[in-house]
Amino acid sequence: MEDIFKNNKTYYGFQDREIEDEVLKDLYEMIKNNATSFNCQPLRILFIKSKEAKARLEPFVLDTNKEKTLKAPVTAILAMDLSFYEDLSKNFPAMDVSFLFKDNLDFTYQTAFRNSSLQGGYFMKAAHALGLGTGPMSGFDNNGLDEEFFKNKNWKSNFLCNLGYGDEDQTRPRAPRYEFDEIVEIL
Repeated sequence: MEDIFKNNKTYYGFQDREIEDEVLKDLYEMIKNNATSFNCQPLRILFIKSKEAKARLEPFVLDTNKEKTLKAPVTAILAMDLSFYEDLSKNFPAMDVSFLFKDNLDFTYQTAFRNSSLQGGYFMKAAHALGLGTGPMSGFDNNGLDEEFFKNKNWKSNFLCNLGYGDEDQTRPRAPRYEFDEIVEIL
C-alpha cells in the first residue's frame, strides 16, 4: 500500500523496458469501475507507443518535456469525451439525466473535465499498483494535439502521462509536500 500512495514520485526517466499491451489492458481494467458523478465515464485514453506515433506527438510537447516524452516507453494522452452524456442511459440506468448536458456546453465541459481528471488519478494509482512509474504533465499544446489525434472525435485532451518502469538514476528526489495543518481545515 505504501508503494502505491506514499512512496511514489514523478518520474522523468524510465528503464529501457517495454510495457506490454497486456499491462495497458490490465491498467484499464483496474480503473474502469471507480466512481464518477452519474457514472459518466468521460475518460478516453490514447496510448502512444510506436516511433511513428511519438513523431506525431512531438510537435505539440513543450521543449522542456520533449526528451523525457520521446524516451518514455508509453505516453498516455488522457482525454475527455464531450459527448459522454450520449451513453448515460447505458452507464447510468437509474434515471435519464442526459437533459442536463444536451444543450449546456459549459456544464458538459466542466463535468467531463472534472470526472476525466478524477479518472486520471485512478489511472496513475493503478499504474503504480502495476509497478509502473508515472510522469504526468500539462506542458503541451492541447489544441494542436487534439487536431492531430482527435480530429473526427468530440474528444479534448486533459493531460499527458508518461509511463514506464521508473529509473531512479533519471529522476529527482521527491519534492516537499504540505503537512496536514497547512492545507486542511475541519469544521
